[in-house]
Amino acid sequence: MIDDNIDIDELTQKLSEDNLSEDQLNEISELSKKGYQLLKENLTDRASDCFSQILSIDPENNYALVGLGDACRKKRKFKDAVDYYQKCLQFHPGNNYALFGLADCYKALNQYNRAIDIWEEYLHHDDKNITVLTRIADAYRKVRNFKRSNELYQKVLEMEENNSYALIGLGHLYYDFKEYADALKYWKRMLDINKDAVDIRVLTSIGNCYRKLKTFSEGVSYFEKALSIQPDNFYALFGLADCFRGMNKQDKSLEYWNRILKKDPRNKVILTRAGDAYRNMEDYEKAEEYYNKALNIEFDTYAILGLVLINRQGQL
Repeated sequence: MIDDNIDIDELTQKLSEDNLSEDQLNEISELSKKGYQLLKENLTDRASDCFSQILSIDPENNYALVGLGDACRKKRKFKDAVDYYQKCLQFHPGNNYALFGLADCYKALNQYNRAIDIWEEYLHHDDKNITVLTRIADAYRKVRNFKRSNELYQKVLEMEENNSYALIGLGHLYYDFKEYADALKYWKRMLDINKDAVDIRVLTSIGNCYRKLKTFSEGVSYFEKALSIQPDNFYALFGLADCFRGMNKQDKSLEYWNRILKKDPRNKVILTRAGDAYRNMEDYEKAEEYYNKALNIEFDTYAILGLVLINRQGQL
């Protein structure tokens, strides 16, 4: 969060407007320190009161305007935060804190191109900020600009070779563009770096790469390890079920489809997958039951197709 990076000593030095008395400057300084400390403690309403008091003394105060923006951003009131950051930039063009906060708000609002424009402007002032570089790379990934996203992630790795945000981002980037072998390379680097504190999302991502490459047996161990950490993890259960389906081990896939259905009995995608497994095992009565359960939720093409296939085999 940007408020964690505010330098209070720097803040005090910069509060030297000609039209403010020494008493006012001291009051603003104390309110600013208090406001940013309250933000760090997530006491956003009390922090906002401090910043509003500053604006009653100095309506153009950049730290108060950014502070109010940060408070709104913490409360996920992104449109209100945008207004404060933009107001700050009207009075103080190029203010790094306001630019950072504004870009983060646009990202949260899924306005990635606007976020990119702001972050690129930020880089004119500070092109070595790893946090900003990874955020821009993430945004370019969201708008499917592979070249620029990859370029920025790689720049981060040149500065910090094991930066987890860049490695995770590159994994997602290559995965999104169906370059699964390259995605694996970055996910496995993450696994090597964090051997003692394995992230379940890294395990399922590696498993999914093998699943997409149709090397299902290689994916199984990663999904199983994920389940050993979090027994009800949907992505691990789905991944295992799909791997066993790809290996034509229908009975094993059913074990995991049904585990998902115990938690989410109205998931029609899983119902149709389970129906397919029963059909491939020639348990047509059970397959029909699952397809009909899916259709009772809403129309499903795959459930209809499954029933048609059973009918063609003369089982209905």
